[in-house]
Amino acid sequence: MGRGVARVRGIEVAYDDAGGGEAFVLLHGFPFDRSMWGEQSEVLSASCRVIAPDLRGLGETPLGDGGAATMDEMAEDLAALLDALRVERAVLGGLSMGGYVAFEFFRRFPRRVRALVLADTRPQADTDEGRRTREENAQKVLRDGMRPLVDSTLPKLLSASTREGSPDVVERVRSMMLAARPEGAAAALRGMATRRDQTELLPRIDVPTLILVGAEDTITPPSDSEAMAANIKGARLVRVEGAAHLSNVERPGEFNRALVDFVGGLSKVD
Repeated sequence: MGRGVARVRGIEVAYDDAGGGEAFVLLHGFPFDRSMWGEQSEVLSASCRVIAPDLRGLGETPLGDGGAATMDEMAEDLAALLDALRVERAVLGGLSMGGYVAFEFFRRFPRRVRALVLADTRPQADTDEGRRTREENAQKVLRDGMRPLVDSTLPKLLSASTREGSPDVVERVRSMMLAARPEGAAAALRGMATRRDQTELLPRIDVPTLILVGAEDTITPPSDSEAMAANIKGARLVRVEGAAHLSNVERPGEFNRALVDFVGGLSKVD
């Protein structure tokens, strides 16, 4: 797997680049980094060129002088990264916050999206209460560091069976979260709080779309994914049993099978 850094839009975006053929971009959730896609990159790189960047302010990608980490900024970063990598069009996948970025990217650059994978995400904007909670959490991480947020959030991200039976997965998730820089995490929290509502975008999505959701996800529950599938023409919905919000990490086998099947079917719709 190749590891690279591209200087775009005033920051150095870190990314992994593996395999060859049609490009498949994977966008991580909050407050994680590109390493969360390790199992998916390994499987997909057998048939695709898999590009997994660290989003602005997270992982090895800096926040930048402006201090903004909105979904708009991240979508523009991705477009510039693809330009630098000479990728005109790609399959675009995102989990949770990565899905928010994918929506914004499709809104801005629809012709650059070959197909969409939306995992454990939703199109709705935050409620007023949700925005207040994000701001409170942003202030907490800046004041107290990541650990209090990790302790309060981790149980919501993973299913009970994962928490009880897969200590290695729990530790992997905890380590990723603790490694996040507080200023980057706070900027991402504020960026998510100000993201636009993408519900009206759904009927305009005219590319093959796969929606995945953990059957036990309480953050972006299956009902949100069902509503998305009903409003995106031809969308396929897969429930990942035994998983909560981090379905790709908790149940990589089931998640990967759905991805491989989806990619394999894309040639049939060309």
